[in-house]
Amino acid sequence: MIVCVAVVGHQNNPLYIQSFTDADDSLKLRHIVHCSLDVVDERVNNPKKSGPTLNETFLGLLYPTENYKVYGYLTNTKVKFILVTTDLDVKDADVKNFFRRFHAAYVDAISNPFHEPGKKITSKTFAERVSTIVKSFGLSSTG
Repeated sequence: MIVCVAVVGHQNNPLYIQSFTDADDSLKLRHIVHCSLDVVDERVNNPKKSGPTLNETFLGLLYPTENYKVYGYLTNTKVKFILVTTDLDVKDADVKNFFRRFHAAYVDAISNPFHEPGKKITSKTFAERVSTIVKSFGLSSTG
C-alpha cells in the first residue's frame, strides 16, 4: 500500500506531498521523503557506482526502512518523485508503471497556464488524479 507520494523541485523544495494513511504520521513521512533526497543526490552525482545511468529516470529502491520502502524517479528537469510504500514485495514493473502515470499527471498539472513554475501544485484535478493512480497501484491494469 502506498502511504505517501511527493514531488520535489530541482532545488529540493517540496512542490507536492500527500500521505494516504489514516494515522497522523505525516511528519514522519515528510522526514522520510526529506532523507530520500540525499540518496537521490548521491546516485545522480556518483553515477559510476552500481546504480542507474544518467539517462535512466527510474532510480529504483532508494532505501528500505523497517516499515517502508522508498522509491525514486528523476525527471529530465531534475524534479524528483518519491514513493513511500508499506509493501515489502513490490515489483519494479509496478513501480515504473506508477511513476510513468504519475509523471504524466504532473506534466498535465504544470502545463496549466495558471501554474507558476517552481511553486507548489495546488490543483484539485492533480490531487484527484494522483489518488486514482495510488488506488490502482499494484493492480494489473496499465492505465
